[in-house]
Amino acid sequence: MENVKPSSKMFLDIVGELKVLISEEGIKAGDRLPSERDLAERLQVGRSTIREALRSLELLGLIETRRGDGTFLTDFRKHKLVNVLAEFIMQQPDSINDVRKTRRIHEIAAIQTVCNTVDLRGLPVWESLHLKIIEDGEVLREDIMREMIVATGNRLSLRIWFLLKQYSKVRFDEMTSLVENRLILDMLQSIPTGNKQAALEAYAKWIELVEDESEGNFK
Repeated sequence: MENVKPSSKMFLDIVGELKVLISEEGIKAGDRLPSERDLAERLQVGRSTIREALRSLELLGLIETRRGDGTFLTDFRKHKLVNVLAEFIMQQPDSINDVRKTRRIHEIAAIQTVCNTVDLRGLPVWESLHLKIIEDGEVLREDIMREMIVATGNRLSLRIWFLLKQYSKVRFDEMTSLVENRLILDMLQSIPTGNKQAALEAYAKWIELVEDESEGNFK
């Protein structure tokens, strides 16, 4: 039976171990990485965890997947901004507050942009998220902010946010609670009318709740 480490193992740990593996095996830009199954066995985590880490690195442009061929290391020197962010976080893992503040800057900017833009306020995604919460009683936390940033069309902000989300030790990979749902519904209901202040107030209460919960989980 596969010896899998606890699911609480953070994305930062996985990326760090991948970095060591790449260095120890002399994998260079253009070289193929071991398969998901191989990585999962060697790092002793589930394949879904490896898949998420690889998906994140691919979104950041640090690796690329070629259908039928595998996953390859890219030349990270071409992605200077992303590399600066990654190196800062890897070298200063205790700077969680700075990471969270920077992540929230992107989230707030996205909410403001959506509320200030008529076309974005009218996107059907807000109603879809609203209905999902009402019908299912929950929604994946990540879906809320990801859709908000995707709506702005700012791909650079999305890339940076995705990196900061992973390193800020906030459980965006969990489903929302009943208390969260009320705040998220308030935010979603404020968007179509362009009530930016109400949307931001609901967001602030929600994200504080989520971060407080995560703080308790990871201390």
